[in-house]
Amino acid sequence: MTRADLGKDPEDVSRMFDRVAKRYDILNDLLSLGQTKRWRKKVSKIIAPKPGERILDIAAGTGTSSAALARSGAEVIAVDFSRGMIETGKRLHPDLTFVFGDALALPFNDDEFDIATISFGLRNTHDTSKALAEALRVTRPGGRIYVVEFSHPTSRLFRTIYFKYLLRALPPIAKRFSSNPDAYIYLAESIMAWPNQRDLAALMTRAGWQEVTWRDLTAGVVAVHIGRKRASISAS
Repeated sequence: MTRADLGKDPEDVSRMFDRVAKRYDILNDLLSLGQTKRWRKKVSKIIAPKPGERILDIAAGTGTSSAALARSGAEVIAVDFSRGMIETGKRLHPDLTFVFGDALALPFNDDEFDIATISFGLRNTHDTSKALAEALRVTRPGGRIYVVEFSHPTSRLFRTIYFKYLLRALPPIAKRFSSNPDAYIYLAESIMAWPNQRDLAALMTRAGWQEVTWRDLTAGVVAVHIGRKRASISAS
């Protein structure tokens, strides 16, 4: 397949990310106009990881978000289904633990992690609800999830300008600087088709997460959705 869509085969998505792994972080900084580092710092502050916490970073890619969380002293496991991303990540972050795995069938036991996080990866899964349910399964009772995703700007005028950028400016830039521009055309298309903040919160609630809220970054270009797993009920 040359053009990506939200229903494409997971193996096609994996191979697509394998091909862009080496320049993925650089191109993301370029195409976001330098915002990715700023978003990463804000997300780390929102998550506020603590030493000793176990964090699962799902669809971690090259581990850039994992490394930011690990600096707190937390134990961070980076899982991704692109072997190319993992290979690049191991070179960039040799101190991180990388695990090959699918967000729809995580290779971990129930209730293993204090925090589950997924940054700009939920949109690429074949089944959003199943991915959210899997994250819930491996998170301990009372634990939290942080979903960081491109979203819908809250201002109608800014939203129009932003979507025009995605459709008209991003593909030509990608074709000039990337050997696999279809991956970035996919990026634009998938953002356009992605649920808005309220709809994603509803999906998370239906998957079993509680107290779901969100925080907008850059006027809603990115949203950080936060949920909590129901705490265990102690026997009386």
